[in-house]
Amino acid sequence: MTFLTPYQPQILSLFRIMSGLLLLQHGTTKILGFPASQMSGASITSMGGIAGVIELIFGALLVIGLFSRLSAFILSGLTAVAYFIAHMPQGFFPMLNGGELAALYSFAFLYLAAAGPGPWSVDAMRSKG
Repeated sequence: MTFLTPYQPQILSLFRIMSGLLLLQHGTTKILGFPASQMSGASITSMGGIAGVIELIFGALLVIGLFSRLSAFILSGLTAVAYFIAHMPQGFFPMLNGGELAALYSFAFLYLAAAGPGPWSVDAMRSKG
């Protein structure tokens, strides 16, 4: 399927933006209470609250594409830690321990750290100037 090949850089940008937005909502619900969920209202001094602050800051940076590689690398580590702390103790298999999303996020962000932000990013605009 090569018809998408010419659009690979733009699709990379879309992947970065959507991955950032999907993770950003974890930070907004924990720190800002929106959207309201069982994770809302996390104390900033708790492990969930610290994760929420990281998700909020680096998720937003990833969405706009500023310091993208660093942000993606930090988020990859965050989601890996989340997997090992919250899911791995429940069992080995991600399908059974509920950790599929955390594992997928970790590898998606690791890929973005290596691949870069794509052309639709503040980083790309800054490098042109």
